[in-house]
Amino acid sequence: MEWREQSEVSCDEAYLEAQRWIEAVTKKTLGSNDFRSALENGVLLCDLINNIKPGIIKRVNRLPTPIAGLDNLNVFLKACGKLGLKEAQLFHPGDLQDLSTRVTVKHQETNRRLKNVLITIYWLGRKAQCDRIYDGPYLNLKAFEGLLGTALYK
Repeated sequence: MEWREQSEVSCDEAYLEAQRWIEAVTKKTLGSNDFRSALENGVLLCDLINNIKPGIIKRVNRLPTPIAGLDNLNVFLKACGKLGLKEAQLFHPGDLQDLSTRVTVKHQETNRRLKNVLITIYWLGRKAQCDRIYDGPYLNLKAFEGLLGTALYK
């Protein structure tokens, strides 16, 4: 894979496309929430993967607690693995943590974490499009071109 300089424009395009695809597949909107806060409890991600492969996640924890959110994120990531995504293609549950109140966390760190989430969505969308049974909306993979040079690191 060719490494190229990351540009914010391509990230913005990837965020918009990821949001469009998640909303189209789940038939739910992120609403007024930003990308991170809409996904942080894992419910929308679990709904997304259940729309791609019905029944792959048996139970979604809808309690409004951080532990429930972490549980959902772990269940989502495990389901991604069942679909064939490799560990290197998956974000870490902490990547969706709200870091805005931490003084020591730099803006670049928050961006890097969200890019990890976008990369996982890219691979999930790609996997869905390869599945002959899946007939839902497609993710525009071209919108993610700028991210592919970004390595996932934990």
